[in-house]
Amino acid sequence: MQMKNMMAKMKTNGIRQNGIHPSGLDRTDRMLLRLLAERADRSYAELSELVHLSPPAVHERVRRLRRDGIIQGTVAKLDGEKIGCPLLAFIHVTTEGWGMTKPVHALKELADVEEIHTVTGAACLILKVRSSGPASLEKLLSRIQEVQGVRSTQSYVALGTYLERGPMPEVPEPL
Repeated sequence: MQMKNMMAKMKTNGIRQNGIHPSGLDRTDRMLLRLLAERADRSYAELSELVHLSPPAVHERVRRLRRDGIIQGTVAKLDGEKIGCPLLAFIHVTTEGWGMTKPVHALKELADVEEIHTVTGAACLILKVRSSGPASLEKLLSRIQEVQGVRSTQSYVALGTYLERGPMPEVPEPL
């Protein structure tokens, strides 16, 4: 009931009140998330200057965002080329039946596989993979083809990457 009242207050001639986004995050939360998404190693002191709050207030907000599962973790973003995996490819996988069958879950164990997405369209899954070169990619494709339930694969090798990031929250302009 409380959520219903909050949503009703937000709808005033199509204008959101108090800067609350439909996600329930206010402008400051969204700014913090964007700043952390850009560079997760920022200190609370630096964040506090950028969002105009005290460091303890920023710490509390970040703690709440973690608790609520909005911030799911903090990871090091590695340079594939510098760690010996310069070849980036996307593999469309067609499976028998629905894409994420028990055998297909085994793909998560392959170190070269960075992401697995179930999709609509001609393929059932799209894998984002990095490998050391064409021979390594060929071995990976062979391993994927051996997985029970995999019918076919189609590979796309990336020639260059111009943008690679996670979700970025929209930060509305101040009124």
